[in-house]
Amino acid sequence: MMNNSNPPAGGEGGKYKHLFFDLDHTIWDFDANSRKTLEEMYDGYKLESKGVHNFDLFHKNYLVHNDKLWDRYRKGYIKVDELRWKRMWLTLLDFKIADEPLSREMGIHFLDLLPTRNLLFPYTIEILDYLAEKNYQLHLITNGFEKTQHSKIKNSGLDKYFMEVITSEGSNSLKPHKEIFDYAFQKTNAKPKESIMIGDSIEADILGAVNAGIDQVHVNHLTKEPVPVMENKLPTYTVYSLKDLENIF
Repeated sequence: MMNNSNPPAGGEGGKYKHLFFDLDHTIWDFDANSRKTLEEMYDGYKLESKGVHNFDLFHKNYLVHNDKLWDRYRKGYIKVDELRWKRMWLTLLDFKIADEPLSREMGIHFLDLLPTRNLLFPYTIEILDYLAEKNYQLHLITNGFEKTQHSKIKNSGLDKYFMEVITSEGSNSLKPHKEIFDYAFQKTNAKPKESIMIGDSIEADILGAVNAGIDQVHVNHLTKEPVPVMENKLPTYTVYSLKDLENIF
């Protein structure tokens, strides 16, 4: 199922040449990979014996703290190092564990383990093959860290599809800021009028694309009600699965 405010455009000889994908939560299943990693760490650090009596609650609390810290990081309130260890620190504090060395060690270990995971959303490889066969130039724009994101891409077999990988760390900017898109256009020699952003986040991907003056595809995996990017403006397209991209390109 697809919802869009404009008729489908693209395809061979069509409007778009450069397709900019988001990575986490769009094609790489961050939630599933993160949960698997935290389960391994929960056992490895023997957190149950330290007072973390329930993994599901630990995981739920971690997601809340992680989302809040990422929001602060995107807005420039905290630095990356603070994000990396404080999400562990705050989660452990919920269980009355005030152990900064453990939090810092877990923060490092998490970023070592997480990129080795390779769970993708359904139809990821099939849609990338489909788009590559139609001669689209595929790129990634991600708010993740340089080393971590490149490891994810390689370990999940995605590296062969993308010509350029633009990270927030490499570009010194973050979605939704226009500067990361300007950097991407420079790296790829793409023109805004022939480019489109494909991502799950209204706040980062879709608003960022609007700020950069390019069309957008909201990948609404969670099938939420369509959300305006700003007053009276919906994303150019909304899809509810990656397969639906075939209706656009």
